[in-house]
Amino acid sequence: MQPKDAAEDIVIAGAGLAGLAAALGLHSNFCRKGVRSLVLESSPSLRASGFAFTTWKNAFRALDALGVGDKIREQHLQARALRVVASATGEIVREADFTKQGKRGPLEIRCVRRDLLLQALEEELPKGAIRYSSKIVSIEEDGNIKILQLADGSVLRAKVLIGCDGINSVVAKWLGLAKPSYSGRSAARGLAHYPDGHGFEPKFLQFVGHGFRSGMLPCNETDIYWFFTWTPSEHYKGVDESASKMKQFVLDKLRGSKVPEEALAVIDKSEMSDVLAAPLRFRPPLSLVTASISKGNVCVAGDALHPMTPDLGQGGCSALEDGVVLARCLGEALVGKDAMGRAESDRVEAGLREYARIRRWRSVELIATAYTVGFIQQSDNAIVSFLRDKFLSGVLAGRLLKMAEYDCGTLSN
Repeated sequence: MQPKDAAEDIVIAGAGLAGLAAALGLHSNFCRKGVRSLVLESSPSLRASGFAFTTWKNAFRALDALGVGDKIREQHLQARALRVVASATGEIVREADFTKQGKRGPLEIRCVRRDLLLQALEEELPKGAIRYSSKIVSIEEDGNIKILQLADGSVLRAKVLIGCDGINSVVAKWLGLAKPSYSGRSAARGLAHYPDGHGFEPKFLQFVGHGFRSGMLPCNETDIYWFFTWTPSEHYKGVDESASKMKQFVLDKLRGSKVPEEALAVIDKSEMSDVLAAPLRFRPPLSLVTASISKGNVCVAGDALHPMTPDLGQGGCSALEDGVVLARCLGEALVGKDAMGRAESDRVEAGLREYARIRRWRSVELIATAYTVGFIQQSDNAIVSFLRDKFLSGVLAGRLLKMAEYDCGTLSN
């Protein structure tokens, strides 16, 4: 039991990618120097919603900094190519070879199962670092201490509060960040499991135009992740349907286009429990230009900071970047030498301001670029479709690779 007036050094709300990455970064580099963190997770166990996500080179730089990169590489296939197909015509509008050298060395793209990555991060944390079934419902202040009221009626005191509590973040709301906006689009995702092996090449296949955007990529030899985004009509929104109806909706949409049968078979193979749908939301990027990403000893990361549409495949990747940058800035503020002789609370505030400075424009660029790419790739407007298929496909593919060149650095300067 925590003494009545005792406070946790650092409380991290949310055991998702950003929260666990920040916790592991702090533990790996600063635990021996007395820095402790507690992760609060609202669910009774680790959540792996979304099944998998495209993990680009920038994410592996972060995973390497955290010491789990090679473990994840061993569990997942390296994608060798990207093929973009016009859904209306079946024409290949863009191909990219992922085995070639990028501007900063070889490219690295894998489709990583979210549950395996969360488990890998959790396994590196000390026992008791994550407290499950612990949802923050309100935040109050007692001087520099944050008083956290939990849903079960218990109360925690924190010297530092990091909000990694997702798109509906309580911490982001406390900071006054703009409410995420509905993009007008929805997404369905699924995972097809082949116990005896799927036999597909490790290639990222995308279908664009005709009013939707879809794609698939093998995670390993037995699992293939797929996604489908569309603009719901007023009469059919889709996301409230059962998994079986949702899967049938996706198949019907794809069968009305020039999508090959082998791609349809992957979706048809998915179990009902392995299909989910949700509206796509994003934080207006211009709102982040002047927003309080940090305030005193409080900040946000991951989807609590930069919810974005999935069109760049950078949501999870950028959450891992956040974790590494935050652990570095906060850890050095807590244990580093300060020539100015500032109090710990002042050093923490300065460290979080530095984190906010580093992540602000990266977040703005990712959100804006993802939204634009999704609009162009999904559009069935005749003019937009012509420009996309004839001229813009290379530009859009180039943006994907450019966003993946980012380097978040290591856990120490």
